[in-house]
Amino acid sequence: MISHHTNTEQGHWILAKMGKRVLRPGGRELTSKLIDELDIKKTDDVVEFAPGIGFTAALTLKRNPKTYIGIELDETAAGNLKNTINGENRKIINTSAADTTLDADSVDKVYGEAMLTMQADHRKSEIIGEAFRILKKGGLYGIHELGLAPDNISDETKADIQRELAQTIKVNARPLTEKEWSELLEKEGFSIVKIEKNPMSLLEPSRVINDEGFFRALGIVFNIATHPKERKRIMTMRSTFRKYSDHLNAVAIVAKKN
Repeated sequence: MISHHTNTEQGHWILAKMGKRVLRPGGRELTSKLIDELDIKKTDDVVEFAPGIGFTAALTLKRNPKTYIGIELDETAAGNLKNTINGENRKIINTSAADTTLDADSVDKVYGEAMLTMQADHRKSEIIGEAFRILKKGGLYGIHELGLAPDNISDETKADIQRELAQTIKVNARPLTEKEWSELLEKEGFSIVKIEKNPMSLLEPSRVINDEGFFRALGIVFNIATHPKERKRIMTMRSTFRKYSDHLNAVAIVAKKN
C-alpha cells in the first residue's frame, strides 16, 4: 500500500514501496564485497545494525552463522523482519544501534549499511563505539555508507550536498570522505583492514538492473510510472545524485577490534 505522506516520507522507504530491494549506495556489488570481506563463518555470532527490509540479512543467513541478531530501531521494519527472520538462534531486537542491550565482548562480526550516514557526527561515534564494545577482541566491523570525494572537498560544497540531500530524501544525511570515515573508526579503537568504493549510482538504470535483475527492474519502472507523487520524489532524488556525481560515492570499510 502506498503512503499518502509521500512528500515527507524518507526516500529509501519510497523506493522500497516501489519494489526496490537493494537500497545501499554502492549497490549489490559493494554489499557482496563487504560480506565477503567479513568472512562470516558457521562459528560466528553476527550482529547487523539497521537491517531494513532484510536484503543483506538474507546474504548473511545463507552463510549459516552460529547466531544472527538484527538491531532495528524502526518499529514497522522490525515487525516485518520478525516475520521473515526467525528460527533457532536468529532474532530481531527493536532498539537503537547505539544501545543494543547486548553483552560486551560477545560477538564476532558486526556490520551496518547506509545508517551511519543518517546520523549526526556524535551519534556516528556512539554507534561505532557500541560496535566496538560488543565485539570480541579480533572481531570485525563492516560499514557501507555514502561517501564524499575528494578527501579535501571544501566545506562549502559539503554543506551544499548535505542541504540538498536533506531536502530531497527527507533525512539529514551527513556523508563523510573516505579519510573521515576511517578516522572515525580509528578514533573508537578500530584498525582499518580493507576499503572498497563504488560510484553512487543507486537510481541509474544500469545499476537498478544489476541490483534487481531485468524483470524486477521492469516492475519497479512500472510502479514508478503509475505513481506520480512517488515518481516526482524519485526523479528529484536522482537529479540531486547526478548533480553531485563528482563528489558522491559509496564507501565500504572493514575494521578490526585489536
